Amino acid sequence: MFWQNKQNVPVAESVADKVGIEAEGFYRSGKMHCAESVLMAARNQFFPSLPEEVVRAASGFGGGSGVGCICGAVSGGTMAFGFVLKDDKRTLKRVTKELHEWFKHEYGAACCRIATKNAKDKGGCAVLTGEVAKKVAELLLS
Repeated sequence: MFWQNKQNVPVAESVADKVGIEAEGFYRSGKMHCAESVLMAARNQFFPSLPEEVVRAASGFGGGSGVGCICGAVSGGTMAFGFVLKDDKRTLKRVTKELHEWFKHEYGAACCRIATKNAKDKGGCAVLTGEVAKKVAELLLS
């Protein structure tokens, strides 16, 4: 990706890795925040016929909806589940719960303020965004 040093370009070994790397790249570009980045990467892999403009629907979720509440990356992932699994409410509920539980385990809380502090040791919000997108893809593929 354009944001990466050519010597450190990660290699996507799976579809989930690809989605994670792409989401991190969108975030690092500065053109998208966490929610938009996760949603766009998931869109590109799982529902490319959806107009890119729809990703703007995630615009308000960055930075915990601007006030540090629920993590925007998790919100973007939840939106992706809704687009892909719209006709399967049972699976939608299950994967949403799994994403939230996984995130709380990894980052200590679903709250942006807390998760952001805890993410500093793991590479910050860019890495967090990529990891959430990867988990979203893993859940969609399971």
